[in-house]
Amino acid sequence: MKIAIFTDGPNLEAKVAYRVGAAKWLLLIDADSGAFEAVPDPTGASGQGAGVQALALAINRGAQVILAGHFNAAIAQQFEAKGREILTGLKGSAKDALQQYQKGPEKMNTDEAQLGPALLDMAVLVQAVRSAASQFAALLPVLTGVVLLIGLFNVFISNELLMSIFSGSAGLDTFWGACFGSIFAGNPINSYVIGGELLKHGVSLMAVTAFLMTWVTVGLVQLPAETTALGKRFALLRNGSSFVLSMPIALLTVMILDLVERWIS
Repeated sequence: MKIAIFTDGPNLEAKVAYRVGAAKWLLLIDADSGAFEAVPDPTGASGQGAGVQALALAINRGAQVILAGHFNAAIAQQFEAKGREILTGLKGSAKDALQQYQKGPEKMNTDEAQLGPALLDMAVLVQAVRSAASQFAALLPVLTGVVLLIGLFNVFISNELLMSIFSGSAGLDTFWGACFGSIFAGNPINSYVIGGELLKHGVSLMAVTAFLMTWVTVGLVQLPAETTALGKRFALLRNGSSFVLSMPIALLTVMILDLVERWIS
């Protein structure tokens, strides 16, 4: 029988990973001989679905039993329905987890109850702090870019230039807004910054809404890559329909906001 343990290191002394999706190693242990294989980076590119990907890798490598720190219960049940045994809530080293499993499920439950809630809460707190710090570090370059973007916009984009493009015609301005949103590319947060500056310079809300819609849904810059990945017909149809629908959606958005403002006042 082969047992899989998700850990932070390549040996039995390594700690069991708190989350399967964040595990750096997958240990595959032969319960009969005691031999084990260490597989690095079982989640591939860590992100959405990383835990499921890691679990699927363990099963594809022949694991009948999977030991982990934490895993989504609903997803675990789906794999258990296919005849795999998945046990979570394990702590300490991989060696400790293996010994706990060998004691049997009843003994494991007793040992977990003796740990008490304080230790569990502390582990959750540490993991939450690490996750928050990691997310902040990833977001910091974006925030810096937003600040720089505001400065560049105010320096290089004048009211005269904007008024020469956005003449005040609802239909034409909305069309131009959709065009510029389709051409430019970047983080969605940047589109909100540009949209806010456009509003300050007197561009209509309808044009700005169309700009935001196409910025997020249409990507002419990424069109070659999307065509290669999803097919030319699908890519053109998706981008074309997103461009066309952005204008009536912008109109509906402004109408709804107008009705809300009237209702509130």
